[in-house]
Amino acid sequence: MGRSLALLALGGMAVAMPAQAAETVPTSASSPSPTVHMVAEFAQLPPIESPQLSPNGSLIAARIAINGTQYFAILPVDGSPRRLLGLGDNDLNWWRWVNDDWLTVGVGQTQVVGGDDWYVTRAMGVKADGKKVVPLAAKDAGQNADDMIWSAHDGTPKILLSYQTSIYTNDPGFWPHVDAFDVSTGRHRTVMAPKVGVRDWYADGEGTVRMGVGHGDDGRSTRVLYRPAADQPFRIIDRAKTRDDPVVMPSLFLPDRTKALMIADDADGFSVLYELELTTLKRGKQLEASKGYDLAGLLSNPAGDRLTGVRINEEGPATRWIDPDLAALEAEAGRMVKGARVSIVSVSDDHQTAILRAGGPDAPGLLLLFNRKAGALDHLAYTNDAFRNRRLHPVRTLRYKARDGLEIAAILTLPKARGTNLPLIVLPHGGPFARDTEEWDWWTQFLADRGYAVIQPNYRGSSGYGTPFTAKGEGQWGLAMQDDLNDAVTALAAQGIADPKRVCMVGASYGGYAVERAAQRDGSLYRCAISYAGVSDLNAMLRYNGRFLGSGASKDWLRKQAPDLTGVSPINFPAQFSIPMLIVHGVKDRVVPVRQSRNLVQRLRKAGKPVDYLEQPLADHHFSRAEDRKTFLEAMEAFLKRHNPA
Repeated sequence: MGRSLALLALGGMAVAMPAQAAETVPTSASSPSPTVHMVAEFAQLPPIESPQLSPNGSLIAARIAINGTQYFAILPVDGSPRRLLGLGDNDLNWWRWVNDDWLTVGVGQTQVVGGDDWYVTRAMGVKADGKKVVPLAAKDAGQNADDMIWSAHDGTPKILLSYQTSIYTNDPGFWPHVDAFDVSTGRHRTVMAPKVGVRDWYADGEGTVRMGVGHGDDGRSTRVLYRPAADQPFRIIDRAKTRDDPVVMPSLFLPDRTKALMIADDADGFSVLYELELTTLKRGKQLEASKGYDLAGLLSNPAGDRLTGVRINEEGPATRWIDPDLAALEAEAGRMVKGARVSIVSVSDDHQTAILRAGGPDAPGLLLLFNRKAGALDHLAYTNDAFRNRRLHPVRTLRYKARDGLEIAAILTLPKARGTNLPLIVLPHGGPFARDTEEWDWWTQFLADRGYAVIQPNYRGSSGYGTPFTAKGEGQWGLAMQDDLNDAVTALAAQGIADPKRVCMVGASYGGYAVERAAQRDGSLYRCAISYAGVSDLNAMLRYNGRFLGSGASKDWLRKQAPDLTGVSPINFPAQFSIPMLIVHGVKDRVVPVRQSRNLVQRLRKAGKPVDYLEQPLADHHFSRAEDRKTFLEAMEAFLKRHNPA
């Protein structure tokens, strides 16, 4: 890692890398390809996802892809052989380093209990050499047993785990208790007994359980319990009758036990960071904000008791570092990489080793390993091995006015060899409490590569633009939220970017619902519609979610978004579908059941409507397999060629 450096041009990005790597990098990568790229190139899974450095910086824990399938791996920084962890049919949900020798990993799996599907979670200790796995409370645990709320930072393999011991609501063990675990042996002792109604526990940096958050059985009411120290009793510091009512809740406990930080709305409804005085529970001065946007999150030191940075997501994601040394580290590395965004992904405790991401919304980029002492960057992995650092199609944010005057921000991706009056794809995001930003996106880049302009509107009800903007989506599912999508077509046509006679809508999850609603309600504006894992029947979705604890709150929320569930559910109006549809759904989808698509397809075919249906037997909600990505893109490409050729 101390080898001599050369500044290389990588597809428009200049990166300081070991000199001998120069011969392997195609210097012509930035030249536009004379033909479209292969479908399989866009379908590739990232070789390494969510890498986390061990405290001493010698090992990396990450999700990796091998031949299109994902695994959990521990990768030595010195290039020694990687260590793979077989997970069987379990989902890999999260992982965290406990010390340099041990990690904790959270997994989940759907199991049939009493004839119903239950999603069961577990935690396990994993030795860094990959030779030992220790289940944590595997025999005693109920449904949810993977809430790790603290880990020691003195080198010992100690954590606090909050988990259930029963699945029955009338049993005290249904409510989580907190145990201190040695992850190397599985031995544990209880440090916090269960309290009826409390589902979530929170600890400070010293490992003292300081706060619990409880809800009524129906999930509607909320109460916050707090204590300043382990030898003092809990007291209720705030209550709310509904989930929409704000409560005082610390986001980060500070070393001074009378102080904390909290995220709350300012006078304009944007989430910002405040001081919180715990003795009086009064909000102090404002510390951090992102003008015109909500803060996206907090970052803390390894001990979890000091703020190191805030996540912001304006037109694109970034970190505003509070820790001056981390700000300096990112700047040092940034000076070695020209023409790309550089951000810290993970860093060792001493800030001498870091994993960095370099790339942009039009280039998948790569992960780099930074040896700060040597001033050296080493290549770790490309986000996409086919494209590497090649720049593909330009991405930018634009804003337009909806028909009622509301300003809507949207992400526009255009073909590199752009023209005017392009065929257009409207691609609404899922959620709907989510948003799109300027980031690398394999869907939009694929569509732009095929010659389409792609617009991703952050319609009313999206997150990130303040509570008032989100609230404008209430009662507007399938109505004004749908109008916002249609108004994007009008805006792009007025600018000469898109041909309003050559438009299709494509989307997944809530975006798939919007697609189906467009095909049923606004078919005159579109040539075709493509839904992946879309919700067609809101009443059925309400019943499905009603099986879970606290479903009363989720039912309230959905009815607030769509008071007339029947009237805005596309499945109830098959005769009104007026354009060809492609519907794709994964059988293993645990978020939106596959019957949401099966039932709609059945009704559309009975009504004589043109619909293509692709069911993917191994696919989930998140495109976790490269093969499922590939078959979806192939089906979408063939469908668009028939109904809206570019």
